[in-house]
Amino acid sequence: MFEIINVEVAYALPDKQRIEKLSVAVGTTALEAAEQANLVRFFGDLPDLTTARLGVFGKAVPATHELSDGERVEIYRELLVDPKAVRRARAEKAKAERV
Repeated sequence: MFEIINVEVAYALPDKQRIEKLSVAVGTTALEAAEQANLVRFFGDLPDLTTARLGVFGKAVPATHELSDGERVEIYRELLVDPKAVRRARAEKAKAERV
């Protein structure tokens, strides 16, 4: 008999988000849970889960992370713009305006 834990899998776009609740066997990995959630039925452009970055409650984890009861797996989208580049450009603009 398998011991069962309850987890959630989340994916979000700026205008749409979804959290799927799952009951999975102990030892299920973050990647396995993301695949079992089958979120592609809601998001046609869902990233390839084998290469997507995953996290648990906002902290990046490897796809092999074994889940504990109550954890939420988050599927992260690729960044459109590098945050460091945005901050650098903003700082340069502010510096130019002071001169």
